[in-house]
Amino acid sequence: MKIALSSTNPVIGDFQGNLEQIKTRIVQAREAGCQLLILPELVLSGSPPLDLLRRPSFLEAHDRVFARLLADTRDIAVLCGLISRDISADGKALYNSAILFEETKVKFVIHRYFLEDCGGFRQSPHFTRGEICLPVPFRGLRLGISIGEELLPRHNCSSRDIYSPHADIHHGGGADLFINLAATPFIKGGVESRLDQLSGISGKYRTPLLYVNQLGGQDSLLFDGQCLALNKEGRLSRSTPPFEGGMLVVDSERLDPADEQEKENGSQDLHHILRGIVTGIRDYVHKSGFSRVIIGLSGGIDSALTCAAACRALGPENVLGVALPSAISSPGSIADARQLAENFGIRFEIIPIKEAFQVMKAGLEPLFQGYREDVTEANLQARIRGTFLMALANKFNRLLLATGNKSEVAAGYCTLYGDTCGALAPLADIPKTMVYQLAGLINRESGPEQKGAIPESSLAKAPSAELIPGQKDQDDLPDYGTMDAIIQYWLEERLSVAEIINKGYDSLLVKDLIRRLEKNEYKRHQLPPGLRITSRAFDLGTGRPITAGYWQKYD
Repeated sequence: MKIALSSTNPVIGDFQGNLEQIKTRIVQAREAGCQLLILPELVLSGSPPLDLLRRPSFLEAHDRVFARLLADTRDIAVLCGLISRDISADGKALYNSAILFEETKVKFVIHRYFLEDCGGFRQSPHFTRGEICLPVPFRGLRLGISIGEELLPRHNCSSRDIYSPHADIHHGGGADLFINLAATPFIKGGVESRLDQLSGISGKYRTPLLYVNQLGGQDSLLFDGQCLALNKEGRLSRSTPPFEGGMLVVDSERLDPADEQEKENGSQDLHHILRGIVTGIRDYVHKSGFSRVIIGLSGGIDSALTCAAACRALGPENVLGVALPSAISSPGSIADARQLAENFGIRFEIIPIKEAFQVMKAGLEPLFQGYREDVTEANLQARIRGTFLMALANKFNRLLLATGNKSEVAAGYCTLYGDTCGALAPLADIPKTMVYQLAGLINRESGPEQKGAIPESSLAKAPSAELIPGQKDQDDLPDYGTMDAIIQYWLEERLSVAEIINKGYDSLLVKDLIRRLEKNEYKRHQLPPGLRITSRAFDLGTGRPITAGYWQKYD
């Protein structure tokens, strides 16, 4: 059977727009001579719909548009993820379902069994758990269909002892083909990990496997939109590149192994992360109804990387860079910001804040009299910058992109209502060491005349907030390599203080950094949404309380 796999980039609740994407894919698959088109999980509503599932009007609109899709679909079968309802009893139960329909009729409906409640999802409060179903017959094949992560192994397994409850039941029921419809967020290393896991499953059960994922950015979440076809040996046959979309056409009877070049394209994690950030910026801006952004350019590496990604996402004509030097700012910082703007071809403006700072200090002087200048005055400069940038964003109908990275956010090395202002923080889950890696990647990809390149001086100079004379980040923080490793051990690997110290790190340094991390949760709850690229990003999906004292006593 000739089958088309295609990702879509839905807007949550834009049923008409999502319908048009589906209809376009149907036409393309039909023209390619396919008998079956497979689309991702929750393709009509977009994922995750969260509390919109509690709104009757949302569900009614979904059902109306699906009825139109069903009536208009002919000469091809479609398997896709939809919301379905249990009309028995009180009719309130919702399911996350896979539905196959053709010639205006629904052939079968399968409900998701494993419901996801972490990483930005809250499925169990809204959806009812289904059952693991036996394979369903379709055009001479028995299809073992699963939704989302439920096909993957439930535990970390070696390639020798992989066990998937769904694959086991489907294999026992005589499945000729495993099919997985997903809306699974991207995380670093996830492309390779997914291929390894799916290859292990299809190879163990000697069953070909087809996989299709949602594409695009949805608030903080990134979806890579990859489609995969694996043969019964578990070897990759065909795939689409992460974050590029497109349609994959395969023959279920001829899934030959991929050539070496296609295999190599699946092992470029840093490239995938950069594409994800670009996709996240583009979709966040466009799906919010905007087309242009503004960025405060400090001459440093974080704002430079944010600018580079925004130019790729939106085009340089839609990016405005603004430098806001104070009396403390170095001439080199302004020169680096200007050079960056020239390299990327964006509009660049300079607004000195010295006078505004003096006015603010004068207004506070009656109450501050007798107190020495300290972090208060330093942060005042950052807050003036935030106010100016937000005013420009409002006046010119642009979204402000915050430029802080994960390392700074973890340590609380950021100013509320200052450099944390913005509608989106693209680097909020990118450690400082990775910021440099991504900047290096951008420069390697730039043209021979360094157009679209980050100035080498921004890469080479010591990071500084430039809020006090001679300030350097490392005057107050550990070196970023050490700092990022400790943050990863604490957040992502959930090691205890003692376990981290036992890895060779200084005891006082570890305790001080974790103290900073834990006491600054209140700041992170007030930050703009950040694009997630790790399993433990700083956002509400992490479930971290603001006030907690366990680690000092029990960890």
